[in-house]
Amino acid sequence: MKISSIIKTVALIFTLSVMWSCNSLKPTVRTENKFTPAQFTKKQDTVTVAKLNWQTYFDDKNLVALIDTALKNNQELNIFLQEIEISKNEVRARKGEYLPFVNLAAGAAVEKPGNFTTMGAVEEQLEVKPGTRFPEPMQDYLLGATATWEVDIWKKLRNSRKAAAMNYLASMEGKNFLVTNLIAEIADAYYELMALDNLLEIINRNIELQSSALQVVTQQKESARVTQLGVNRFEAQLLNTKNLQFDVKQRIVEIENRIHFLTGNFSQAINRNSTGFLTIRIDSIQAGVPSQLLSNRPDIRQAEFELAASKLNVKVARANFYPSFGIRGGVGFQAFKVSYLINPESMMYNLTGDLIAPLVNRNAIKAAYNTANAKQLQAVFNYERTILNAYLDVRNQLSKIDNYNQSFETKNKEVEILMRSITIANNLFNSARADYAEVLLTQREALESKVDLVEIKMKQMNAKVNIYRALGGGWK
Repeated sequence: MKISSIIKTVALIFTLSVMWSCNSLKPTVRTENKFTPAQFTKKQDTVTVAKLNWQTYFDDKNLVALIDTALKNNQELNIFLQEIEISKNEVRARKGEYLPFVNLAAGAAVEKPGNFTTMGAVEEQLEVKPGTRFPEPMQDYLLGATATWEVDIWKKLRNSRKAAAMNYLASMEGKNFLVTNLIAEIADAYYELMALDNLLEIINRNIELQSSALQVVTQQKESARVTQLGVNRFEAQLLNTKNLQFDVKQRIVEIENRIHFLTGNFSQAINRNSTGFLTIRIDSIQAGVPSQLLSNRPDIRQAEFELAASKLNVKVARANFYPSFGIRGGVGFQAFKVSYLINPESMMYNLTGDLIAPLVNRNAIKAAYNTANAKQLQAVFNYERTILNAYLDVRNQLSKIDNYNQSFETKNKEVEILMRSITIANNLFNSARADYAEVLLTQREALESKVDLVEIKMKQMNAKVNIYRALGGGWK
């Protein structure tokens, strides 16, 4: 009868605790918005370059070799791979929490209570069997197994494991996003290096042309056809052009070292064929449709897994309000003498059930639950922001490709006109029908237009690299 009353009391406490816990929870619910526009531009095609392998998209064998080296040696990528291992171990740890913990136990002890104590007085009156007293001091030997198990009634432990699994998948997508950015960064640096090589070549050619022009003007000054002012102006322009090459050389060193850092090397030669840089064609880019970004962009997939993990963490925090039920037990042999240890009469066992429910001072649990709710909202906003950023990123890169293609064609025509103008200006100057100022101005404009042409080409190549990254290419 007493046992029945105890069970009823426990059941009543259990029910009241659950009802109180449920009434105290006020979850903040916000459903993530996965909307994407139907298309990036007026053209709509489901084919996307994001499906292309990076070896196919970047068809320069020197660039492919650099990227391949970076994917093996890049230190940041290797560090992130260890983060994935940490996440994998976290999943294993969470999986083990909702399984029973079983331990083997073995022990030996000795005890001598005082004769004038309750335990001592009792032992004085007891015998192991008639005529055989307990040994003094009393020894105690134990061999057995113990087990503890928290019964996962509210799926707190299972949801915790699932959340760890979602974080692991998010870390995998984070690695993919890092790979995408690493490939884009190396390709961008490689094309910038080619552009700088072309700038240096342009400057060197202009130095040769201006040196020849200076010799001509010097000879004309000796024949009194021009003054010393004209000679000084030609010489000053030559020195200014020579000075430009030092800045370009420094930039080349810095970009080479940047590539060395990304590829995990110190000072290996960076092979490239820069002579055909200005003639590299930018083919039409197939962007697909915006909805494909949800599966192609690693950062969106990462944000999606992080959101799933945050939802599970809310469930875990919610379960902390509910009573937890644990079972503890043990079985084995215990005796005061080794010879009695392995004996049926020495067998011992115990079984205990615990029901624990938070009733008073639940501020810490409430704070953890509110924090989990806030983090879930953060994850929702981050997911929506990542989708928006990805869409706008693609729009920007598509616009760059279109505008820089047109800009390159326009600037190329300007360069052709100015190059013809240099010849005309020199002929007019030699025949005394134009002054040296016109020659200098034409040379400077031609040099600036060539530099601009190279920079526009570099922006073209940057847009080609970044549209591939923006669409989610490179990690597959």
